[in-house]
Amino acid sequence: MTDWLQGTIIERRQWTDDLFSLRFEAPLAEFKAGQFARIALDIDGERVGRPYSLVNAPHEPLLEIYFNVVKGGPLSPRLAALEPGDTLWLSNTANGFMILDEVPEARHLWLLATGTGIGPFLSILKTDEPWTRFERIVLGHSVQHASELAYRELIDSLHAAHDDQFQYLPLVTRETVPGALNQRIPASIASGELEAQAGIALTAETAHVMLCGNSAMITDVTEELAKREMHRHRRREPGHITTEKYH
Repeated sequence: MTDWLQGTIIERRQWTDDLFSLRFEAPLAEFKAGQFARIALDIDGERVGRPYSLVNAPHEPLLEIYFNVVKGGPLSPRLAALEPGDTLWLSNTANGFMILDEVPEARHLWLLATGTGIGPFLSILKTDEPWTRFERIVLGHSVQHASELAYRELIDSLHAAHDDQFQYLPLVTRETVPGALNQRIPASIASGELEAQAGIALTAETAHVMLCGNSAMITDVTEELAKREMHRHRRREPGHITTEKYH
């Protein structure tokens, strides 16, 4: 059984009609950047919970989740309606293997996300470890519309602090946006555009790729990288790809 902690909402941010962030206080045990916790509300006499990745780094005082509202869903519309001072429940431990402890040595780290899958990568990038371990870090974020490119202030601050080491690549699939690729992540790898924009090659010899987002992207990117002799990483069989599916 899950042991629950009570959290108090401190800040609510609405990015678009369907994208929200919540920052809240709660006595969560120590966790690793990139992990998720179960977030819950009591609905009609039942505690309804779902896993949400933590956007905050472990050293930050407030916990944060970034999520989209699933129309007709039991939980996310109610989470989106919470205001400062309201309460929610969360599991007393965080879990998940989307962490750098599970990533083998590589020169370049590629973080490729769709939608809210960018959350755990932001948590990782707010820690010191990636900047001391990898020569270059590429963050690719694919969305349908430019308004969904959230956390730009944070990303800009990371770029300012790590200018020669960090490359942010937005991909917007349903409109043409200056400075953004107009392709899905798998297509941008196949075409070579992602590497061209990053300024480095995506190879088995130099790269580790972390994928977080929808199942179609993860499947298609994994198949595309297999053409480059890159395969999923397992503890017993070191590889080049770490994944976390959001739906």
